[in-house]
Amino acid sequence: MNSARALPGRLQQFFAGRRGREFSEYLTAYGLIAPAIFLIFLFGIFPVAFALYVSLHKWLILRDEFIGLGNYVAAIDNLAYIGAFALGLGALYGGFSITRRLVRRARDENQRPWLLAIPGGLYAAAILAFLRWIFYQLPEFLDIARKMRGLERTRDLFMRLLSEAFFAETVYPAWLLFVGVLLAAFAASQLAKYFLKIDHNNSYQRGFTGAWLSTAIGLGLLYFTFQSVNTAYAAAMEGGADPGFWPQFVMIASGVILLYFGWRLWKSAGGEDRNRYFFLRIMGASALMVAAVLLIIEIPSIVASGDLDLWDGLRVTIFFSLGTVPVQLTIAIFLAVLLFQKMRGSEFFRIIFFLPYVTPAIASATVFRLMFSERTVAPANLILGFFGLETQAWLREPRGIFTMLAEGLGVTNFPQAIIPTWLPDDLEILLAGWLTGPSLALVVIITLSVWTFVGYNTVIYLAGLASIDNELTEAASIDGANRWQVFRHITFPLLSPTTYFLSLIAIMGTFKAFNTIWVMRLGQSLGTVDTFSIVIFDEFFTKGRYGYASALAFILFAIILSLTYINNRVQGRRVFYG
Repeated sequence: MNSARALPGRLQQFFAGRRGREFSEYLTAYGLIAPAIFLIFLFGIFPVAFALYVSLHKWLILRDEFIGLGNYVAAIDNLAYIGAFALGLGALYGGFSITRRLVRRARDENQRPWLLAIPGGLYAAAILAFLRWIFYQLPEFLDIARKMRGLERTRDLFMRLLSEAFFAETVYPAWLLFVGVLLAAFAASQLAKYFLKIDHNNSYQRGFTGAWLSTAIGLGLLYFTFQSVNTAYAAAMEGGADPGFWPQFVMIASGVILLYFGWRLWKSAGGEDRNRYFFLRIMGASALMVAAVLLIIEIPSIVASGDLDLWDGLRVTIFFSLGTVPVQLTIAIFLAVLLFQKMRGSEFFRIIFFLPYVTPAIASATVFRLMFSERTVAPANLILGFFGLETQAWLREPRGIFTMLAEGLGVTNFPQAIIPTWLPDDLEILLAGWLTGPSLALVVIITLSVWTFVGYNTVIYLAGLASIDNELTEAASIDGANRWQVFRHITFPLLSPTTYFLSLIAIMGTFKAFNTIWVMRLGQSLGTVDTFSIVIFDEFFTKGRYGYASALAFILFAIILSLTYINNRVQGRRVFYG
């Protein structure tokens, strides 16, 4: 009884003092965000991690053997190895960058936190041990359904198989290793806090954990990719063929390096005052870039060796994005400037323009499908007939619009007629697919997308126009600037944050578009409207290739991430916030 009464007093002593209050604040903070962290992990991180796990297996309805980068190689051929090498090098560079920041911070704060690298390394080892345990545990869980085949499915049987899955031969030692490393990391962390009394102790430990973890992941990726390449080479040599990865890797890597130095040299020419050295830098940069292109041109031959459905889907997606984003932003900014004027009925037109965005997407797609039917009584064909033009098949037309235009002008065998004969066959086929342009069926879908999102973009642009100070435009008008000059030099630059936001969202949206395209696609269009997301859907639900579809999903994620980074680097620097 006395020990039970003394427990609250001991707890009060434990939470007393500065360290006790800090610990109490930490517990309170983590307790408040724990539900959010759990939900994010359950519905955000875990599904993505599980999809990555699936993409590394030969997965047809049920889990099959581990094949590593096999699905990625089947999709993008040797680019999979190059991408994995790049990720490994990027992770190593991330670890180096974190370490460099820690060194600079310690120097600026006059601290010596180097012993904290020990608990940081142990925490990183605990995270890796946890991932290792998950890697061993998941197959045991997933095989429970297979083990229950032919048996009476009872609760006792399921609980017994579940217990066996936890205590499997490879799983339980991995769990014990994780728990042991985690306890060692926690003990080392507390000892470091007790003996090494420096400011921002926890922050330094997190930094060292990130550096160790990034470095370990980078080294692991490089080793795993190197082993995968050696395995592929051994299998190819047994069949009497050379996969040619290393020459391709050297050529592409050299091309990227030369392109980087050429860009840096070109950029440095802008600060050169002497004409002689300015032209020398420009000529040197141009030579480096030409050499880089000659080396990187190896990529089309790799592309031709991969999954053609994937690259066709990527080409269709790029056509869809290029035909949608610039058009809808241009129309939206024009309508926004027009509606921003003090004119009668502007509120009514704002509602009218916004209605397509709030209209159910499936209903809009169904109406457009009827409007652009191949029948002569369809509204689109009636309009063509009114002007004396030939009716079109619209959504059933697989030919590209440039090919149709060339045929209308009497040019036959387009685009082969304009492609140089000295190009390699792989590059010729790839170039022909691009020169035909988007199919007429895809143009109809682009029209629907523009019609749907113009109203949303207009409303956002109106909000951006409302944030511009009227004194700026009035001062420019007093100085003699006309309306176009005011728009060109004041309104449009101040709308750059809005344009940047809308373009970023629109590009990501076009690469993930699915529902309206799925409703409007017809078999007669011969896959010319199948975007990347449609290809993934077909692989997953139609062909049942879960592992391969998951690999395609991560390839799409990498493409969207790369485009977002490029857009941020190119357009983000030109954003003017006033």
